[in-house]
Parts: sequence; structure tokens; C-alpha cells
Amino acid sequence: MYAVIRVRGRTGVRKDIRDTLKMLNLTRINHCVLVPDTPAYRGMLQKVKDYVTWGEINDDTLAKLIRIRGRLMGDKKITDEYIQETMGFENIDELAKAIGKEKVLYKDIPNVKPVFRLHPPLKGWEKTKRHYSEGGSLGYRDNINDLILRMLGPGGVEND
Repeated sequence: MYAVIRVRGRTGVRKDIRDTLKMLNLTRINHCVLVPDTPAYRGMLQKVKDYVTWGEINDDTLAKLIRIRGRLMGDKKITDEYIQETMGFENIDELAKAIGKEKVLYKDIPNVKPVFRLHPPLKGWEKTKRHYSEGGSLGYRDNINDLILRMLGPGGVEND
């Protein structure tokens, strides 16, 4: 399971890339979506690699992301009780493990908004026009979990 975050805005974006970002539900900067690891999605990520960053998300970060930033229609938070009633899982942690193993998709939760709206990362983005391997923000990164925790806002990263 990949977490994909939009890094760059919409000025000067080619139409085919704009359409792919729209298909991924990444319409604004700092929006995050979860996509399964399939060849079709990997191709979409390669197409938009100059506008997004992505990586494999672990279960703990996913549970925290759903708990803090997951929303239902009407801007209601996702709670353990709602997950228990609608999905049959004990709590959000169990749901996150099932999503991580791709047994269930995040968008299968009834009335869920498919996009996580995140804060800009604490301590800022790296260079937003360079690939991650060159010291920038774009493309595949192996530590996406650290970035997501920095973007959750209050309650995301414990104060040192």
C-alpha cells in the first residue's frame, strides 16, 4: 500500500498529468491518498512523479493517519465505534492492518472521504523541484512515514 502526497501546485501542469492527478484525487497541495501497489497505479505514479512523493506506509502510521485526519462525509471524525458498526473490525488499528495487507481498501469504508488533508510538514519541504534521491521532495521515498508524521499537525509527532 502506497501513501501518495501532492507536493507541487497546478501552475503549468500538462493536461495529461493534470488528469492523472485528478484520477488519483490529488487536487491540492498537501493532500494524501492511499493506493494499492498494482502495475496500473505504479504507472500513474511514474507519470506524476514530478508533482508528488510516495512510499510504502506502515500500519502504525496508517492507524494514526486515519485516527487524526480521516474524515467521513459531513466532516466527522472516524471513530473506533463507527469502524466497529460498519466494517466489523474491533478498532482503527485492526482496520489499518487489514488495509496494509490489502484485504480491504480505505475507500470501502462507508461515507469516507478518500483524501487526507494534511498540514505542511514541520521544518518544511525539501527542495520541491528536485527528486528525493537528489535531496528534494519529489518521487519515491523510503521514509514516507516520517514525512506523514511531520504533516499530521498537533498530535502527530510527540514533542521532544
